[in-house]
Amino acid sequence: MLDWVSDPQIWIGFFTLVALEIVLGIDNIIFISILAGKLPPEQRDRARVLGLGAALITRLLLLLALSWVVRLTEPLLTVFSHEISGRDLILLLGGLFLLGKSVTEIGHTMDAPHGKDGKKTAATSFASVILQIMVLDIVFSLDSVITAVGMVDQLGVMIAAVVVAVLVMLFASGPISRFVDRHPSIKMLALAFLVLIGVVLIAEGLGQHISKGYIYFAMAFSLAVELLNIRVRSKRASTMQ
Repeated sequence: MLDWVSDPQIWIGFFTLVALEIVLGIDNIIFISILAGKLPPEQRDRARVLGLGAALITRLLLLLALSWVVRLTEPLLTVFSHEISGRDLILLLGGLFLLGKSVTEIGHTMDAPHGKDGKKTAATSFASVILQIMVLDIVFSLDSVITAVGMVDQLGVMIAAVVVAVLVMLFASGPISRFVDRHPSIKMLALAFLVLIGVVLIAEGLGQHISKGYIYFAMAFSLAVELLNIRVRSKRASTMQ
């Protein structure tokens, strides 16, 4: 029964899947961080934990319903000679939701009212944030589970990889959220990243495959440039004091 412990192929598949799950979860972490940042400070950690907990539960449920997930790729209806599956519909609706939400958040970030202390006032309920996180968790989790199914045959390995990846994301979400909150320019980059992901999801739903590698590379390059800008501004500020 424990032959898998000494099987290098299983361990290679496990660690590869964990890495991919973490990469695919970057957009999830960013979305949760931005939404949690709209809440009072004492509620943000709880929102992140509940959001990632919901993501874990969603992914495990989808893994346990593999036969249903596989059927989602079968044609459901035809529009203008283009076959659309259940997965396509979920990606299309999720992409539209993410695109609309990201653009709205960019507008709020630029035009949000400020309180007496100069800080932006939050007017978002905890329940609303959790609900929005859960809606996007379904879309992100579907992409994650389909990747897992295509890479590994053993259900136990898939479940273990998903659990480890979400735990890593949980520990990373706090520092990422605090860093994004401290730097408005990073938050704007993160929102722009989510806009791109929304466009990619819509394209996937319409049958046009766009490799996320291009998006991740572009955002990594933009992030590196902005980190250099932050360091330059910090040094200038310290020399002027």
